[in-house]
Amino acid sequence: MGNLDFLERELEALEGVGRLRTLRWLESPMGGRVKIGGREVVLLCSNDYLGLSQALSLRDAALEAMEHWGAGAPASRSISGSLLIHRQLEEELARLKGAEAALLFSTGYMANIGLLTTLVGEGDLILSDQFNHASIVDGCRLSRAEVWVYSHRDMDHLEELLKKSQHRRRLIVTDGVFSMEGDIAPLPQLRELADRYGAVLMVDDAHATGVLGSEGRGTAEHFGLLGRVEVQMGTLGKALGLMGAFAAGQRALKDYLVNRCRTFMYTTAPPPPLVGMALEALRLMRTEGWRRERLWQNAHLLRKGLQALGFDTLGSETPIIPVLVGEDRLVMEFSRRLLERGVYVQGIRPPTVPEGSARLRLSVSAVHSRDELELALEAMGQVGRELGLI
Repeated sequence: MGNLDFLERELEALEGVGRLRTLRWLESPMGGRVKIGGREVVLLCSNDYLGLSQALSLRDAALEAMEHWGAGAPASRSISGSLLIHRQLEEELARLKGAEAALLFSTGYMANIGLLTTLVGEGDLILSDQFNHASIVDGCRLSRAEVWVYSHRDMDHLEELLKKSQHRRRLIVTDGVFSMEGDIAPLPQLRELADRYGAVLMVDDAHATGVLGSEGRGTAEHFGLLGRVEVQMGTLGKALGLMGAFAAGQRALKDYLVNRCRTFMYTTAPPPPLVGMALEALRLMRTEGWRRERLWQNAHLLRKGLQALGFDTLGSETPIIPVLVGEDRLVMEFSRRLLERGVYVQGIRPPTVPEGSARLRLSVSAVHSRDELELALEAMGQVGRELGLI
């Protein structure tokens, strides 16, 4: 296959600068601990914040949905793939977000790309936070709108850009919880600026849904702004422990997406077992408040422990806790030595994060025990000292 020889050269180049990515195979289900290479290790790099991926009642819900609706719905939603169970889930998601309506998407990536390419176009302006997720970055690029990036959480910079804009439409887009920093978007100030300058506000609540707010309803609930965000994106693949995503907002938003959003229109409907599990996960999220309480207790314990050791956790204020390392090869060596000590944390390198800011990205779950977190802190301290980072 000589025409693809360039792939080998590209891979060698990535390896040469310490940025080659490989898959790590887990030999057991997700939980506070997993099996890797035949041994059990503490897992601190999943997004299963509430530990719902292994809840037994989700398996029962999948079987019940499959028995009634079948294993799949092999059609697009706009043809014959819209089942009543899809409508039921969308209604529950709309209630969760304090919105009139919601629409399911196959993934968060497809939701963000679909929303941005549908809501704005030539002659419009997107104002995007510097550290927004890659799916937002790609959606901006594909939208054909002009894109202005404002400094991370810098409302003065955002207002400067809004003042300059003479565009037909303006859309401000931000992560609710930033996936590599663990900090929270300043939603009240964003809302105020959007109102002052006539901009639409879109929030990617992937890492906030199920996590932020007294009931886990996300960034808007956290700030007392339920129903005040025009476009909310959330996922089923983080705190809800599954896969899939949704957009929530006014009824007109849903109807417009059904008619114009290509990443919704031209793909197969979510399978009924997944939808049934999502309904059950939402029920557990509402009724088992101990999960969110334990999650935040664990996040506080781990963050304070890392800071006491002398690590830089950036501006983390959520269960996502970065540990800044800086150099690409060094962060991967840190990760390797942690795994030797029974702790799996993945190193994060550019282009996921800016040059010179490679980091470990720790994320805790409600199912982690205190002993597991203390083991992780001990290993972090040992390796950090070995590598001269603390």
